[in-house]
Amino acid sequence: MQQNNGSPRQEIIDKLVSTNASIASKYFYDTLGSRLFELITRLPEYYPTRTEQALIHLHADAIARSVGSDAVLVDLGAGNCEKARALFPALKPRQYVAVDISTEFLEDALCGLQEEFPDIHMLAVDADLSVDLVLPAPVHAEPRVFFYPGSSIGNFDVEDAVALLSRIRRLCTDTGGLLIGVDLIKGQAILEAAYDDGLGITAAFNRNVLNHLNRLIGSDFSLHDWKHRALYNHAQSRIEMHLEAANDNVVSWPGGGRRFSAGERIHTENSYKYRLDDFKAMLNRAGFSEIRAWTDEQAWFAVCYASV
Repeated sequence: MQQNNGSPRQEIIDKLVSTNASIASKYFYDTLGSRLFELITRLPEYYPTRTEQALIHLHADAIARSVGSDAVLVDLGAGNCEKARALFPALKPRQYVAVDISTEFLEDALCGLQEEFPDIHMLAVDADLSVDLVLPAPVHAEPRVFFYPGSSIGNFDVEDAVALLSRIRRLCTDTGGLLIGVDLIKGQAILEAAYDDGLGITAAFNRNVLNHLNRLIGSDFSLHDWKHRALYNHAQSRIEMHLEAANDNVVSWPGGGRRFSAGERIHTENSYKYRLDDFKAMLNRAGFSEIRAWTDEQAWFAVCYASV
């Protein structure tokens, strides 16, 4: 496992004590958080995963013709590696590089995948996509194709998303590109249900970030003091997730702390939704040229291949 993490403590504290408290969504993904998210992707309300998987299955041959075979497939935010696994028969990559911030979960997933596909050279990289991604020497040079599924690009504000796409573009080779999933704008009720399921799995996922922070900075958040909130912000075309204080409470950590009033919120995630033409324009801004897109019949989701 290649390591590429710095200390997150001061970053976390700075965001907690700011006027509008927030937690970076990358801290969702400790081992439990990664497993909870895997459960979320199987919920009936959570349409993105199954819609994207159906698109990849239906258009696998066309995607393969665009991407080409024998490439180095770099999977950004690999998770359980299942989305990339579905591409292996069509793309036939010669190397698979799984990149994720949750190291233990990633190693377990990659171990099983290597047994299933012993002829593909596999490598795990522990990395935070919000900073510059450095690929280690064992990653082959070309052709290098990046895979960023699940509309994870939506977790970044628009300018940060363009900056990330630009960094990916610089890591592509002349014959490479980016295969990316993007969630499209749709009805508010559908969107809010996807982030506030009836079983409460998303609520558990959201609150679990507090357990992770307790370990990272030595804080004493109590999950019982916090409620899950998900809402659609029309003006920003994004779902927002928050943790709302159920009562007045004081959270402490070594060297500091903060009082939260009942009803006060900590912003934990944004998930932007795009019009397809607007997203294509973002890819162009990032330096990609030819873009091909596949959408489902309801135009809920798109998979795009952007070549350099």
